[in-house]
Amino acid sequence: MSNSVARLRTERLARSLKPFVARGSRIPRCADCRLAHSHCMCAWRPRVVAHAGVCLLMHDIEALKPSNTGWLIADVVADNSAFGWSRVEVDERLLALLEDPQWQPYVVFPAEYAEPPRVVQTVEPASGKRPLFILLDATWTEARKMFRKSPYLDRFPVLSLTPEQQSRYRLRRSTRGEHLCTAEVAAMCLDLAGDSPAAEALDAYLDVFSERYLGFKRQLPLDEHSAAHRRLRPFTP
Repeated sequence: MSNSVARLRTERLARSLKPFVARGSRIPRCADCRLAHSHCMCAWRPRVVAHAGVCLLMHDIEALKPSNTGWLIADVVADNSAFGWSRVEVDERLLALLEDPQWQPYVVFPAEYAEPPRVVQTVEPASGKRPLFILLDATWTEARKMFRKSPYLDRFPVLSLTPEQQSRYRLRRSTRGEHLCTAEVAAMCLDLAGDSPAAEALDAYLDVFSERYLGFKRQLPLDEHSAAHRRLRPFTP
């Protein structure tokens, strides 16, 4: 299974005129999981089956950020794709994916920003089609702009989620606890689509990633018997 976010990162770096310097970038990191080598979690990558697909539409430097959780989604969901977002041009591969007859695309975004006829709260793909969840991976301000300025998405239903709890994501600051990170949103989508094992695996994978990321940052000992690791273990090889 290939990780489309890793592919997008490589493409984005190839276009860069100067090196991207992330916070903490002087720390040697694993090229696959983006964690410090001492806290590498590649051996904990889940192996699950998902009927649904996920398409990440990513703002300019999201794929370059070590804390980005789109990577985790692409590690878990076999049918994953990631494309950079631009206001002036659209990746032809994205347009081809949206036209693929096997998929029923859903744009995942809050109902308050969409016309009411487009809004749905359940996943009911057309006969024989699999759900394809389109996630706008960006800061909240950037994501609203992307939603407004992506007319090629206007013909698809908008899936509005109602989180039952606040975000558990601790690697970036948010002023609103109800704003979930991208991996949390993807897990909710998978659960709605009937891919409950994949949803649970992704949730656990996110918790392990966050725990290891912060553990190294705070110089805490690695605990592979923590609650997060125990929850993830049944989904690992």
